[in-house]
Amino acid sequence: MTVPAATERGGRERILAAAVERIARDGIDEVRIARIAMDAGVSTSLVHYHFDTRDALLEEALEYSYELAGDIRLGPEGDVDEFGSVRRLAAMIDQFLPYPGMLERDWILYVELWLRAIRHPEIRPTAARLYTRMHEWFAEAIRSGVQRGEFPAEADPDEIANRILALADGYGVRVLFADLDVPQARQGIWNGVKHELDLPEHPPPPLDPAKAQL
Repeated sequence: MTVPAATERGGRERILAAAVERIARDGIDEVRIARIAMDAGVSTSLVHYHFDTRDALLEEALEYSYELAGDIRLGPEGDVDEFGSVRRLAAMIDQFLPYPGMLERDWILYVELWLRAIRHPEIRPTAARLYTRMHEWFAEAIRSGVQRGEFPAEADPDEIANRILALADGYGVRVLFADLDVPQARQGIWNGVKHELDLPEHPPPPLDPAKAQL
């Protein structure tokens, strides 16, 4: 099957966008290629052209979702010069909590990834790659805060980044279960690192007004 380059790029993106929504709604095991093709407005043959298996589809959907969220992560909330290291860290933590909307959908995708990676070793490199990127993002922010004199010089950026991700995973799952709400999770993660980073008792309010209303 030969697909023109422009059509291939456009079709692939529509397929990934449809797959993200469908996997979050139904779970990867219930996903049907025909349904994704219908949602994306493409043929089933084009979906099969791009993705050999459902696991490949999940992997690409996660990468696609992460890149979309990256547009937010690299926007004004991540601008240390405008907001300072403390507020930047709080905004970054917000991006790793299942706020209603896109972030909650992304969280459901991550849960699907965890389950698949446990049962299927071939998926584990995808999980490891995503966690490496998330770790580097936090570690770089903490390292920058140390260099700017806004975090203690003895802070260990790599260790603290690992702890933030572990706390975000644990608290985030409990938010999905409705066992905790997002503000409780946000404060819990903050409590886990505030002493090492000499942070204020409570995180600053979310920069996004929609998040601040929760």
